[in-house]
Amino acid sequence: SRRNAVGVLMSIELLLNSVNVALVAISRYVGTATGQVFAVFVITVAAAEASVALALLIAVYRNRGSVDVEEVNILQG
Repeated sequence: SRRNAVGVLMSIELLLNSVNVALVAISRYVGTATGQVFAVFVITVAAAEASVALALLIAVYRNRGSVDVEEVNILQG
């Protein structure tokens, strides 16, 4: 299991990129541009997710001094 938050974010981005490759491949195989349109939407969502996640990661690092996922328990009472 990953404990570093940066590694977790990179893993999520890798998953989204693999979905994009699959969508474009299916679109090419079928012959329509629908998969490419969905891929553009996935890229847009991935960019927004990355910017928000990095902002949260920086805020957590400033408060806690660590980006270890096990140590971040801000929402727990």
